[in-house]
Amino acid sequence: MKTVLHQLGRYKRDTLLCIGLTTFEVIMEILLPFITSIIIDQGLEASNLPVVYRYGILMVVMAFLSLVFGALAGKFAASASAGFAANLRESIYSNIQTFSFSNIDKFSVPGLVTRMTTDITNVQNAFMMLIRIAVRSPLMLIFSYAMCLIISPSLSLTFLIAVVFLAVVLGVIMVVTMKIFNQVFSKYDDLNESVQENVSAIRVVKAYVREKFEGEKFRKASENVRNLLMRAELILAWNAPLMQLTVYSCILLISWIGAQLIVSSGATTFTTGDLMSMLSYCMNILMSLMMLSMVFVMITMSAASAKRVAEVLDEQSDLTNGEDPVMEVRDGSVKFDHVSFAYKKDGEKALEDIDLDIKSGETIGIIGGTGSAKSSLVQLLPRLYDVTEGSVTIGGVDVRRYDLDTLRNNVAMVLQKNELFSGTIAENLRWGNPDATDAEIEDACKQACADEFIERFPDKYQTHIEQGGNNVSGGQKQRLCIARALLKKPRILILDDSTSAVDTATDAKIRHSFAEKIPGTTVFIIAQRISSVENADKVLVLDNGRVSGFDTPANLLKTNAIYQDVYNSQTKGSGDFDEKGGEA
Repeated sequence: MKTVLHQLGRYKRDTLLCIGLTTFEVIMEILLPFITSIIIDQGLEASNLPVVYRYGILMVVMAFLSLVFGALAGKFAASASAGFAANLRESIYSNIQTFSFSNIDKFSVPGLVTRMTTDITNVQNAFMMLIRIAVRSPLMLIFSYAMCLIISPSLSLTFLIAVVFLAVVLGVIMVVTMKIFNQVFSKYDDLNESVQENVSAIRVVKAYVREKFEGEKFRKASENVRNLLMRAELILAWNAPLMQLTVYSCILLISWIGAQLIVSSGATTFTTGDLMSMLSYCMNILMSLMMLSMVFVMITMSAASAKRVAEVLDEQSDLTNGEDPVMEVRDGSVKFDHVSFAYKKDGEKALEDIDLDIKSGETIGIIGGTGSAKSSLVQLLPRLYDVTEGSVTIGGVDVRRYDLDTLRNNVAMVLQKNELFSGTIAENLRWGNPDATDAEIEDACKQACADEFIERFPDKYQTHIEQGGNNVSGGQKQRLCIARALLKKPRILILDDSTSAVDTATDAKIRHSFAEKIPGTTVFIIAQRISSVENADKVLVLDNGRVSGFDTPANLLKTNAIYQDVYNSQTKGSGDFDEKGGEA
């Protein structure tokens, strides 16, 4: 909770103003029944109209002040809670941006979305109630009880018994429902995952006519949330009848005992005005208790949410800059020094004892079957993950010593899953270099053979790209992503199966342009087609996370059985060495 409240920031002022104004509002309301008793006893019963007028005007002024204080308190409560929620979302989003892939894997994308939406909304609502109702209700209860003690100490014992009874009941309800709400929010993650997966893959769903299956999966996830919420609400439903029972019991007892006191004392020690005040304070006390019970319910719901939000805020990225980081990458030379890697600390190793020495400007092809960890290997270069054992050096410097931004600006990576963002083609390409000129953009597109189709668009480089690049083909998307990477002018360029959707002729053109335009750049090409790597300086053959061969294509064709099988299958067989499909 401390971590979450720390995000209040500049809205502390609004919070304190809300609390202060609420206090003044309560004071005004507390004095009104007392003034009423004076009007009844000293004015009406004594037939003293000047007293009635004087205290009546005072009541109007106090009621008006209470209204003003309440309205201002509500305004500052809304401002503080909305600002608090905005700060939380901003802090979570900023922290997520620093996460490594392993940090994101820990929470899952749907889980992070739930925390930034449902959880923060719960925290916002609870915070508003805390600074408004949770301040007003205890103050109203304390002040009202103090006034009751002044009027009649004996009758005040009735409230004390009621408070103890309700405190025990509310405590039991809170403990039980807290456990249920903790389960609810984990089910929300499953629900969001179902929605996200279905929407992002809607074309596949429709192509395989799986609408009913996905609908059933969503229904089950939604049903789980509903059942848990019903369990919690059934328990919370006891709150209202128990509160009403307590309220009406107190009113009856006070009315009965108070009437007896008035009659027995002849309205000397306990008057009609005192009874009216006691009944007013009774309602204030019991309404405060009812409001507090609502606060407890909201806190119960939000406590689980606040814990989930704090988990993200407290999470520290696995990848951080060390002291005095290196701010310049000298060249594109790469060395893997007995590298091993596992996605989890105690998990199975995806890579084991990788020992490679690559000169700057070389083109390295990487092949291997599904699960051979080809993608895992290249993701170590820009520190998307850190090695488990050994070291990776670029330009003679361990990648962990580089400034992260410097390293990633010099290692351009076109991933297996290419992503484009809503905006124009030019805007998407400038992700590689925000300051790129039109000429530089056009040159990068020529190198990636993207200019061929861009020039056919009516708006050319100002053509609008829909979210996810859904209005361009897979091959066009790949070439745009390659052009975007080239604009970074990197020391190292990684193509992770990034030309699989283009024809072999275009693939050859792209590789030829690399040799001409960026001869000093080290290029890693992960490919399923042997034609994509047969002109590389060297080819790395991976087998279950280990190096099976690392040599020129000509030598591997003579000495490496895996490379021979791949070559023969594609030149004489089916044309696809990876018959199981997919990519590591």
